[in-house]
Amino acid sequence: MDNPSASTSSPVPESVANALMSIHPRYNSFHQHNGFPPAAPMGSLGARYEQSAETPGMVGGNHQNGLSAGNGGNTSVQPAATSVINLSNSSDVVIGPMTQYQGSVTIYQYMDATVEASRIAIGNNDQNKLISPPSSSGMKYERGIVYSIIVLFIIVGLCLLLYVISAAFPADAQFVREEIFFGDDSVSRTIPNLGNGHMVIDRHNWGAQQGVRGPYELEHPIPYVLITHIGVHSENCTDVHVCSIKMRTLQDAAIAERSLRDIPSNFYIGGDGNVYEGRGWNTANAYANMSLAVCFMGDYGRYEPNDRQLSALEHLLTYAEKEGLLTKDYKVVAHGQTRNTRSPGIKLYEKIINLARWYPCGRPGYDRCGVEIGLPSVWDQEYPKNTPLTTPSSTTQASTS
Repeated sequence: MDNPSASTSSPVPESVANALMSIHPRYNSFHQHNGFPPAAPMGSLGARYEQSAETPGMVGGNHQNGLSAGNGGNTSVQPAATSVINLSNSSDVVIGPMTQYQGSVTIYQYMDATVEASRIAIGNNDQNKLISPPSSSGMKYERGIVYSIIVLFIIVGLCLLLYVISAAFPADAQFVREEIFFGDDSVSRTIPNLGNGHMVIDRHNWGAQQGVRGPYELEHPIPYVLITHIGVHSENCTDVHVCSIKMRTLQDAAIAERSLRDIPSNFYIGGDGNVYEGRGWNTANAYANMSLAVCFMGDYGRYEPNDRQLSALEHLLTYAEKEGLLTKDYKVVAHGQTRNTRSPGIKLYEKIINLARWYPCGRPGYDRCGVEIGLPSVWDQEYPKNTPLTTPSSTTQASTS
């Protein structure tokens, strides 16, 4: 049944009412049976509860859900006067209005629905008042912040990478050819490599005394290679640290105990397979000029030379031949072939005689070593003479014998 006052004097705008109808289909039925009061202010929908003496406790009124539908749809409940009720021997007594529901119940909060309908009417249907609707400008701003952070991390990573690369490869670094050492193109204080892992440890790196040098220049190309050993129960050194200590000991003993100017040989080969610079390429050794003395660091009357040492010898001689430091027909001889000594030890000597360039001079049936180029019969040019001085005639006689 239609309520004229609700339809003609309703304070709800038509757009809001239509929105309410779209949200809550039962709003029309509710509006028909519970008319809005004409005098109610805008936005304050609902009933005003009053109770009067004529209708105490809303008796005699047609009410629904606690609202009186009398008086043309205007719910008016006036407060009643003070009443005294005496009850005795009663049960299930209810004082005041009581609402009972039969069947399924659906409760609509029509005041909130009206507000929501107002939002629909003005085009704003955001359900959450705490979160503002996303805008394109805000999303662009957040996206810009994320992209800026990513770009910043990329720039920092590139800077760190460039720093590491520049530290690993200095601008003034030069690459050294593996087969060249002791030359002008070698970087200062570096360790050249002969190939196959054989490093050349120069005088500075093993800690040689400064300002000491042999008295004679070594002429190139060199026709003889002299192989010696340390002897005196010396064990084979196994790493750069131990071999460097041995080199310093040999130099100190040669200068202090044997009255030599420097360590005796041109090069030394350690048990670690590295080559240690003694007097080098340009200074004659303490045995004989026109020879290159290569000393194996150990006593090879007792110990076997290892394969790394023999490989280092081959690489050293190959380099010298390639660079023109040795003659094309150079000869390899053992120290014992040039004078009366057990050097380089029987175990090393057995290896030397298998080399392609070994020469059997000084052995029975062969000339002494170096006679064809005028070398003395005994290769000890720098060693102090323990024999007394002799007259020139006796010296000449000894040389020719």
